[in-house]
Amino acid sequence: MDSGLEELSATLYRMGELAHRAVLTALLECLNGREAYNEILEMSDTLVAMADHVEDKAFELIARFQPVASDLRTIKSYMKIAYDFARFGRYALDISFVNKRLGGLKNCEEWINSYVRDMGEKALDMVRLSIESLKSHDTQLAEKISAKENEVDNMYFEFLDKLIGRDTTTKCTVSSVLVVRYLERIADHATYICESIIYIATGQKEVLR
Repeated sequence: MDSGLEELSATLYRMGELAHRAVLTALLECLNGREAYNEILEMSDTLVAMADHVEDKAFELIARFQPVASDLRTIKSYMKIAYDFARFGRYALDISFVNKRLGGLKNCEEWINSYVRDMGEKALDMVRLSIESLKSHDTQLAEKISAKENEVDNMYFEFLDKLIGRDTTTKCTVSSVLVVRYLERIADHATYICESIIYIATGQKEVLR
């Protein structure tokens, strides 16, 4: 059982690093105008395959070892975290598709680029925090994501308010609204991961949103 859980942990760490790279690549692509869709598609597909592997391994551990409550709690949480990491890859691919289909944000007003860049940095910080929380199972570190999640939520709604009444081209409006929505969802899934970490460590289901 212990070696199986260690294998799951190692897979999740690799997923976390790949998910972070996918989101970062998508943001840089969207803001700078480079083409990276195929690269991000490969990362996203890899994350989905890794999530499937985590699920298969988790069911194998349950079937073979009939884990006690604490181990079962960890297995269940690892399956959920794998899904969350896979969602990072999917949202990164969605951001990349905006760049591919609509041209991204490189030709939009500077305030839009600046806002999305700031929001993206906060979302990436949350992804990184979720990865570090997973590695250490540090509940205090995990709880720090709550304030960051509120910041990203507030930025999302503030951005929508700023767009209202501005003379912004339709393409920029659609692109930027889609991108900030995906960033808001990335922040949500980073928060879900931290909630799972607290559940693993304490057995308590805490809501950090």
